Amino acid sequence: MPFRLGPVKLDKSAGPIRRALQYAFYDWPSEMPTSKRIVTYVGMVLQGYAFYFTLMWAFMLPKWLYAYFLVLPRGPVSYVLVFLLFYTGRWIQNGMLTSEFVRKTQLETDQIAARQIQRTLQPGKLEELPGYELESFYKPLREVGGDYFDVIELPADQTLFALADVSGKGIPAALLAANIQALVRSIASVESSPLALARQINQHLGRYTPSDRFATAVFIVLSRDSGELTYVNAGHNAPIVFSSGSTALLEATGPPLGLLIDASYEARTTVLGSGDTLLIFTDGLTDSIRSENPENRLRDALAGSAAQTMANLRFLIDPKFNEDDVTMLLVKRIAGCASSGAKA
Repeated sequence: MPFRLGPVKLDKSAGPIRRALQYAFYDWPSEMPTSKRIVTYVGMVLQGYAFYFTLMWAFMLPKWLYAYFLVLPRGPVSYVLVFLLFYTGRWIQNGMLTSEFVRKTQLETDQIAARQIQRTLQPGKLEELPGYELESFYKPLREVGGDYFDVIELPADQTLFALADVSGKGIPAALLAANIQALVRSIASVESSPLALARQINQHLGRYTPSDRFATAVFIVLSRDSGELTYVNAGHNAPIVFSSGSTALLEATGPPLGLLIDASYEARTTVLGSGDTLLIFTDGLTDSIRSENPENRLRDALAGSAAQTMANLRFLIDPKFNEDDVTMLLVKRIAGCASSGAKA
């Protein structure tokens, strides 16, 4: 395997001195296209040779030592040539770095625009559900992320909670997340069952997305009167139902979406009782919690209201461990709401 000096990972949360050292030792040309990188290194070599000549000339070496060093210019014309050589290398390097700066600026502008569009795809303010408290939190690791969540009102006093985590990060993951959002909205308008959503979206992704792209997802339909939850978990982190003194996990009932076009899924039911809390989240949450048992810390974060619980959950996110998008959807059934459902 050929050796290559990898770029330093920049820590945006570092102090000014540490950040300055990171920028100083960062291998900027490594992110350039190959042709630009080679030209940039040529400019660096030209400048390096000019510095080398200046250093050797400053030592006033005897002529008999010239044979032990690289060829050194002699005479006034040579000094002018070295001067021009230095500035030629400087112009080349500055041109390439400026070109890369412009390219990254354009990319950053596109990312900002993509983030603004993505925000319009995520529900801004969740509508109130009679008898329930809803809270959500979404924080992409980069300008855009691959997490998607939605809350959709359905007929017959039902509500659909959808959450997905696309493999990868950045704009490619965000595009696939937007695709899933459109699929959920279009399918739910015709067939809102979690099983139909999982099957149809899995077939679509299996046919029309690259083989290395997939998404874990959870589709949950809440019957608001009874508190019954009908769900399909497509390889996602198990949502947690917190009851008084007990915890129930909504485990996976099928593989991630897009991996197997003929994958089978199973719909299961449970009940969100009076005073119970349902937490749906992506793995960015648990991965960013400093603990060997994040579930216990999630339970400890439960408070009287959904808003306070969400504030406690956000406090658990440690920036030092946060290396993925974080999405949370919290549903709390207000105590005193009767439940006529039976747990399956």
